Amino acid sequence: MKNIIFAILSIIAILSFNSCVKNNENNTVLTPLDFYQELNISYASDSEQVFDLYLPANRTNETKVMVLVHGGGWVSGDKNDMNPFKDYLLTQFPDIALVNMNYRLANQTTPPYPMQINDISNVVLYLKDRMDEYTISDRIGFIGTSAGAHLSLLWSYAFDSQDQVNMVCGIVGPTNFTDPAYLENTNPDLQELLDLYDQATLSFLEEVSPYHQVTSIAPPTILFYGGIDPLVPITQGTAMRDKLSELGVIYEFTLYPNEGHGWVGINLLDTTAKLHAFINNYF
Repeated sequence: MKNIIFAILSIIAILSFNSCVKNNENNTVLTPLDFYQELNISYASDSEQVFDLYLPANRTNETKVMVLVHGGGWVSGDKNDMNPFKDYLLTQFPDIALVNMNYRLANQTTPPYPMQINDISNVVLYLKDRMDEYTISDRIGFIGTSAGAHLSLLWSYAFDSQDQVNMVCGIVGPTNFTDPAYLENTNPDLQELLDLYDQATLSFLEEVSPYHQVTSIAPPTILFYGGIDPLVPITQGTAMRDKLSELGVIYEFTLYPNEGHGWVGINLLDTTAKLHAFINNYF
C-alpha cells in the first residue's frame, strides 16, 4: 500500500515538550522521574530492525506502551512516516510510552510474511525483557497505517500468545486476502503488491488475513477506511467490522465515503477525536 502520512496531526493541538531527553549511547542510567528518548535502538541484527523509544516522566511498572507501525505496501516506508502520530501522542497522552518501529522490507524474492510479523514479535520480546530497565508494563497497543495496519491487526489477533495487547487501531489496512475484490481485481499496481502474498493456496491467504484469524478474545479494535480507496476496497473494512460484531469483540468502525487511501481536513479531525477517545477508554 502507498504510505499514508497524516501530516496534519502534527499541527493539531501540538504542544512543545521540554522534558529531559537523554541518549543511551553512553549507558545512561534511566530515571523513571525523567522523560527519556532513545532513537534507532537495534532489536535484532539487520540494519532495518530498529525502533525509536519514548518513555514518559513519572512512569511506573504499570506504564503501557503504544507501538506505531508504518505503511508502505510491505516494501517501502519508514518509522519517520509515523512521526505525526508520535508527536500527537507525546503531547496528548504524556503517560504512555511510545515505540515507533521499523521492520525489514519485503521484495519480490523476500516475502513480507512471516518476516515482518517476526519483527513485531522481536520488538515485543525486546521490550518485555527490559521492563525493569525501562520501568514499563508488558501491556501494549498498536496503531498501524495501511500495510502497518494489516501487520498490527494480524499480530494482535494471531500472534499475541501472552495476551498483551490492550487495543489495536488499523487505518486503511487490508484485512482479507481472500476477498473477491482482491482475487478478481484488474489493477496491475494493486496486483503487484498482492503478489507479495500470493502463495496460490487458500489456506495461506487465510493465514495472513486478520479477517480469518480474529477470534472472540481479540482486543478492542478501531478501524478507519476511505470509500474510494483504490488500494483497499470498502469490503476490507466492512467485512472486518461485521466479523468483529459477530464475535462480540469491542470495536469502532468509521467509513469516510468520499475519501481515498488517507485524508486531511475535517475527516482527519474526526479520526483524531475518535482515536483519542478510544485510547482513553481501552488503553
